[in-house]
Amino acid sequence: MRGFPPPVEARPTLETWDRNPFSAWSFHNMRRLFPTAPIARGSKVWALPSDPRNFDSLKFKGSSGSETTVRAVLDSTQTEGFILLHRGRILFEHYGNGLQPSSPHIVMSVTKSFVGTLFGILEERGVLRLNDPLTRFVPELARTAYDGATIGQVLDMQSGVRFNEDYTDPLSDAARIDWALGWKPLPPGESYRSIDQLILSLTTREREHGAAFRYRSIETDVLGWVIARATQSDLATLLSQELWQPMGMEFDADIVLDRAGVGLADGGMSATLRDLARFGQMYLDDGVANGRTIVPAAWVRASRTGDPEKFNDPAFGGPQPGHAYSRQWWVRNVATGTAMARGIHGQLVYVDPPRALVAVKLSSWPTARNLALLGDTMAMIDAIGASLGDRPHT
Repeated sequence: MRGFPPPVEARPTLETWDRNPFSAWSFHNMRRLFPTAPIARGSKVWALPSDPRNFDSLKFKGSSGSETTVRAVLDSTQTEGFILLHRGRILFEHYGNGLQPSSPHIVMSVTKSFVGTLFGILEERGVLRLNDPLTRFVPELARTAYDGATIGQVLDMQSGVRFNEDYTDPLSDAARIDWALGWKPLPPGESYRSIDQLILSLTTREREHGAAFRYRSIETDVLGWVIARATQSDLATLLSQELWQPMGMEFDADIVLDRAGVGLADGGMSATLRDLARFGQMYLDDGVANGRTIVPAAWVRASRTGDPEKFNDPAFGGPQPGHAYSRQWWVRNVATGTAMARGIHGQLVYVDPPRALVAVKLSSWPTARNLALLGDTMAMIDAIGASLGDRPHT
């Protein structure tokens, strides 16, 4: 995107904006590509102390079993931003591909964990309850396969609604989200022009609600609809009032809007690297940010645990001992409370209580999912954590 104007062949389009090499620019310029709503910061900033260290040459075994280094993994996993906090202090910070400390970067499905956090705040106030049926707030859902599902079931992605999340299928349900949002051109004959329209088209149930975890992005959009109805407010305003301002975020964030002006709850947020680290630190500190309780501690702890017996989604390798999905967070180990917010193309907020460690990674992977790149990322974080001398996550 160099030049005034940039040459035609260098400009991202609806077909190419999320593909390499265009994504290395578009992922931190979403405001210039799509309609967004601001998530406003407050007047006071939560200061993060710094104790800089250089981990570039730290050696460890990557996901393939071969020896590598932190810098090699940062480069090979197309890292645009990486930050590591230990005991609340910034130890390591890295930027690439033109990303700056003030640059908001799209976090994709990390957005889901922010939405889950809003539910924790609203539940404590009695605005809603986990066992409330969705239809209490959105009666229109009675005409869909979500009829009978509770808020808690959908928070844990345990509804029985059929939804195809295959990112490699251009005609999958996940692709329909992109059509409804305006992220991709509408194919001939298709008419999805808003997320609520897509939700109301989901009328097939493939199992009982609450039976098992199945990852489906649309679940979070359903939750966003519930929040809007319960509060009579929009997502950007709530994120600002309940999180961005009281937490002391340093920069405004934003969220992409669909054609109806509704924020994309399942993956539309953009935020800066350090502000994402603040969010992770709050979860490490049981809901406390800058000396102030923002989220109930019980909610945060429940988000870092969950039911491994229900974590058996074939798309994620089936059952995995100790793993779970709880309240819009991926739990790596229910015993230690090690959990993460994850987004496609390599977005990550990682919280490791035993090591008092928070890591955030912003990336532009060439594909939505890549187990090898994820494996190298986790191995890198584990190696840095081990070098600090704290107890491992086990």
